[in-house]
Amino acid sequence: MDKSDLETYQVQLSQVELALQSDTSNAELVSLRSELKELIDLAQTAIAQAEAASSSKSESRKSASATPAHTWSAGDDCLAKYSGDGGWYPARITFIGGSTENRVYSIVFKGYNTTELVKVSDLKVLPPNYNTPAPSSNKRKLTKVEEEERERKKKKNEKKLEVKAAKAKEQMQKQASWQKFAKKAEKKGVNIAGVSGTSIFKTPDNPLGKVGVTGSGKGMTEVAGRIKHKFVQKDDET
Repeated sequence: MDKSDLETYQVQLSQVELALQSDTSNAELVSLRSELKELIDLAQTAIAQAEAASSSKSESRKSASATPAHTWSAGDDCLAKYSGDGGWYPARITFIGGSTENRVYSIVFKGYNTTELVKVSDLKVLPPNYNTPAPSSNKRKLTKVEEEERERKKKKNEKKLEVKAAKAKEQMQKQASWQKFAKKAEKKGVNIAGVSGTSIFKTPDNPLGKVGVTGSGKGMTEVAGRIKHKFVQKDDET
């Protein structure tokens, strides 16, 4: 309700009262007069409350304008509001952007290296006697997303370690199996090249011997001699 409604009710009330002067026993007019009086009282109360609220707002605006806002600069220490849990934690401003009317501050929380973009309403001046607690005593709670990401990385690392351990175990088993086979062969008098200290490319003691693959059971491949080809021209038959 506003002042125009109040004026309307007052005019209607005056009209009803004039009608009652000529017909005082009219029950409808009497009831209407009572309702209009109640509406007028309600309108006056609402207008008074609105004026009081408006006056309070104007006083708060005056006090706010009288107190200058803090001017932040890059490198300033502050208390910043963390979006994860709404708590206030010590931070440092690293960069200032945005327009003059709508500044945006890039801050880093101390002890966590977590970077966030916040507005001026999310910054507070550090109290004069404020002591920055150790990270362990001021540790913020991780968000649900951060907890899930940490758990995912943990499981991924564990899986990698399991795969590496399985591969190393398999390699060790193959190596042990090969060594066992080589020892059995050596006991039976079978020399395996490369295992019993002999090389497959070992030079024979015979100075006329040739280097070749041992243990194949085949002799050396004979070297074919070079023959010079002579071209003989033949007469065409007539």
